[in-house]
Amino acid sequence: MAAAARPLVSVQPLPASLNDMATDSVTTVALPDVMKASIRPDIVNFVHSNISKNSRQPYAVSKKAGHQTSAESWGTGRAVSRIPRVSGGGTHRAGQGAFGNMCRGGRMFAPTKTWRRWHRKINVNQKRYAVVSAIAASAVPSLVMARGHRVESVPEMPLVISDSAESIEKTSTAIKVLKEIGAYPDAEKAKDSQAIRAGKGKMRNRRYISRKGPLIVYGTEGAKLVKAFRNIPGVEVANVERLNLLRLAPGGHLGRIINSDEVQSVVNPIKKEAKRAPLKKNPLKNLNVMLKLNPYAKTARRMALLAEAERVKAKKEKLDRKRKPVSKEELAAAKAAGKAWYKTMISDSDYTEFENFTKWLGEGMLEMSMSCYYDLASKVPGKHSRRPSTEKMALLESGHRGRPGGPCLEQGVKVFGIKQRKVKGTSLREEHAAS
Repeated sequence: MAAAARPLVSVQPLPASLNDMATDSVTTVALPDVMKASIRPDIVNFVHSNISKNSRQPYAVSKKAGHQTSAESWGTGRAVSRIPRVSGGGTHRAGQGAFGNMCRGGRMFAPTKTWRRWHRKINVNQKRYAVVSAIAASAVPSLVMARGHRVESVPEMPLVISDSAESIEKTSTAIKVLKEIGAYPDAEKAKDSQAIRAGKGKMRNRRYISRKGPLIVYGTEGAKLVKAFRNIPGVEVANVERLNLLRLAPGGHLGRIINSDEVQSVVNPIKKEAKRAPLKKNPLKNLNVMLKLNPYAKTARRMALLAEAERVKAKKEKLDRKRKPVSKEELAAAKAAGKAWYKTMISDSDYTEFENFTKWLGEGMLEMSMSCYYDLASKVPGKHSRRPSTEKMALLESGHRGRPGGPCLEQGVKVFGIKQRKVKGTSLREEHAAS
């Protein structure tokens, strides 16, 4: 791409009020051939990225980092990895892995060294081509505006002023010159853009950053304008014999998007309505989102609150009833009811059929033991499934095997005797003989 150049360029004169030594009478000059050179953004970007590497300072981690401990591998056979481990005992550190980049307190992988290839060599022709392309791009208003420079009030691009500006000594006079030629809005833009740097550079004497303003190129060595313009934010000064690509094309960019009619005719229209993804909300915490998913949630929530209120109310009423003091009439009625229930219990426990309670207990235990014996004997297979013999029945009735119903019966029980049942009227021996 080549710049749309003109054969002549106007020279902007300075008013006599700003410079008493203004004697220039030339109003136009021929456009230098450097302004007509082709613009190569690829070469500019390549040369800029390599030149910017030449100002780096070597850095590296300490040679001893991660190795300032005594550690040896335990070897094989202990079911652990063969990473070196800290020796000793009595502390958590003993037995921990060391030295490796995967270990806590170990060295990094491939520790950085100071003998890295920090600098880059660039061909002289490439550097010259990049500088020429950057100068030619400064003559294209669309590229200059695409970088964000305020050149709306600048009369012409490239902007050329008379040589009398080199004799300016005061910064106040330099600001008036910038206002006169229409370049001061760009300096104001750079001044207003000062901000705190993002990252750790703010702690390394690089706290503030700002945009770039106009670049003033002068030709006479030792010109006074260097001290006059150097204190204006965003304004930089360079000698024509020592042009630096880092200043001619900051960031290695000649221009991003050219805001011209040719470009705007083929680009897509501006999207005014940006569609953003809605923020997802938790329906368990947000009731409105829950109602969208489950309209019955509001009714369920209301019923749960009402049920909880009823439960609290019922519990309170119950506690109030328990804590309410009892009157004397109610206490007397409760005692009377207790006495009546006690009398009923005594009458129900009157065993008049038996001579005493021990005899009744013995009869009941004997009946229960015999029924259990018959049940077990009928369930055991083999020879034990038969009925017991007469002698065994007599021993069972007498209680010689320690079963209940034997020696504990002090009355009405005889050894080898026949005891009649109250219900059937037959003895156990007679029942056995009949079976």
